[in-house]
Amino acid sequence: MHLSRRNLLASATLAAAPRPHHHRDGLHTGFERLAADGYSLLKDQRVGIVTNPTGITKDASHIVDVMHGDPRVRLTAVFGPEHGFRGTAQAGGSEGRSTDPATGLPVYDTYLKSGQVLADVFTTAAVDTVVFDIQDVGARFYTYIWTLYDCMEAAQLAGKRFVVLDRPNPVTGRKAQGPVLHREFATFVGRQPIAQAHGMTVAELARLFNGEFLGRPVVLDTVLMSGWQRSDWYDTSALPWVPPSPNMPTPDTALVYSGTCMFEGTTLSEGRGTTRPFELLGAEGIDGRWAAAANELALPGVRFREAYFTPTFSKFEGRTVGGLQIHVTDREVYDPVRTGIGLLVTAKKVWDGFAWRSDHWIDTLTGSARVRTMIDAGASADQVAGAWQGELAAFRRTRREYLLYT
Repeated sequence: MHLSRRNLLASATLAAAPRPHHHRDGLHTGFERLAADGYSLLKDQRVGIVTNPTGITKDASHIVDVMHGDPRVRLTAVFGPEHGFRGTAQAGGSEGRSTDPATGLPVYDTYLKSGQVLADVFTTAAVDTVVFDIQDVGARFYTYIWTLYDCMEAAQLAGKRFVVLDRPNPVTGRKAQGPVLHREFATFVGRQPIAQAHGMTVAELARLFNGEFLGRPVVLDTVLMSGWQRSDWYDTSALPWVPPSPNMPTPDTALVYSGTCMFEGTTLSEGRGTTRPFELLGAEGIDGRWAAAANELALPGVRFREAYFTPTFSKFEGRTVGGLQIHVTDREVYDPVRTGIGLLVTAKKVWDGFAWRSDHWIDTLTGSARVRTMIDAGASADQVAGAWQGELAAFRRTRREYLLYT
């Protein structure tokens, strides 16, 4: 079902306000605006919230603690995604069913649950409205946006209302980049055909999901930010950065992630187990030739330094590997996905140990077999990137209908 932009805009209870000129503290998240309005959108509702450690206020208080202590809202349940509500689990894990010791609220696990199974969780929790507030990082394969999608679908099945509290896209929302998922490659790191770097906020994505992909749209309200523009980086927001997952320690990680996460699909280390995950890449046997070859590509806004590191867990745990570190020199012109492709091409060119993971995880990450097969066939980085431009242009046209900020 396709909903018009006019109808979608009408469903936003609290719309975006103009951004104060040159005012670093001018951004107000969806939660801040909801609270400032006295939680009127949740009046007389039993509320459950999907959130994690990123659900914070500017003073670093968690919104669950704030809402639980406020008599104006009836918070009765919490739903935790991958890594858990309080963030204790590593990649591919969750915290399970528990009682939150700080508030006494029941915490339900949503990770890898979808459809009727997840709808039954909402029914068991006996909530009227499901609220979503999690910080995204702007990449298709970051699972929180698919938790959003699955929860929207499940809320519709369970007859629940759905409210999304918006937060910034930390790498700006200026444009979409990279290949678009092909439906036959749909998984939890990509349910629907969106670009690898989608350039949207979670509220915009929720509207896109409701208008384009859900068979039956959920009753959806969004509380937008005020004081945010599409060109804004996270460090202009005055919000504390809380790692959305254990291997997303800084906004710099988010900047490169939509490109270098593709190295999860190879036998090279993507830097997990180091202090610079996704900025350090390497394997045993790689030397300075890789950084030199990558620099020869003259990619905009980035340089590469020969680097050696010893991961404390994940690939090459406890072993010293060689590779490179990414140094973004101009984030305004840097293209993370195009850079990631260039790094894959040059790694294969200079190191005879290059290999894809045997399960073709690279296809799952990039959304089709095209990146893998073209690189294996000797295609250049420009040829690989050129192959997805048609589908990217089509996604950009669809995306434009759901953008809510200037």
